[in-house]
Amino acid sequence: MSKAKIHYLYHDGFAVETKNFFLIFDYYNNRPQNSDATLENGVIDITSIKSKKNIYVFVSHAHHDHFNDVIFSWSNINPHIKYIMSCDVPLRDYKSNYYFIFANKELIFQGIKIKTFGSTDIGVSFFIDVDGLTIFHAGDLNWWHWKHTCIENQETMELNFKKEVWKIAEENINIAFFPTDPRLEEFSHIGGEYFIRKVRPNLFIPMHFWDDYSMPQKFYNKVKNDKTNIAKISKRGEVIEFKY
Repeated sequence: MSKAKIHYLYHDGFAVETKNFFLIFDYYNNRPQNSDATLENGVIDITSIKSKKNIYVFVSHAHHDHFNDVIFSWSNINPHIKYIMSCDVPLRDYKSNYYFIFANKELIFQGIKIKTFGSTDIGVSFFIDVDGLTIFHAGDLNWWHWKHTCIENQETMELNFKKEVWKIAEENINIAFFPTDPRLEEFSHIGGEYFIRKVRPNLFIPMHFWDDYSMPQKFYNKVKNDKTNIAKISKRGEVIEFKY
């Protein structure tokens, strides 16, 4: 049996440690919740960057709550880091360890396969197969049902979201990171609920809720499912272990 360690950083930011890889997703909040800049306080620290091997940094898109260009300074500490980024991410220069990707594309490196799906906002969502573990990070793929928009926009959003999820459902997913945004009010759970019903990941981890730590519990209460474990994140730096 293998084990992955998942660090909740903030909002959509996570770090996932597998046997041979260290994966960082949508990192933007670089201020620790307490004085020490450590994983336990929700930030990527110098020790992690120095000590980890096979570091891959993923950026689903350039929205400020998914991207902070501080990530590029990490390569000064560890030049072997690879950056896998949506093509909308702005850069001042280009380096050999930067990889840009559109939706519905694949990148394969030694020991890791990366596949992209679309978004219902901008950028991409990521599917990763690594060390026998499959991970999905939705980025801003969600059923964004804003109740004050017109019916036509709501119906188009629903159709586009469900079409993308049907494609994703062809993959076997162990861990899924997916938005449960409180701004959607009573509709905050519908995207994740549909995703769980169609994709059936082993572990569903709510994200995109900023400082509203009531959201994971609310989502769990609404959607709890016998076949999918739903994480109830309660703080930055929280660690979830996944055995597979």
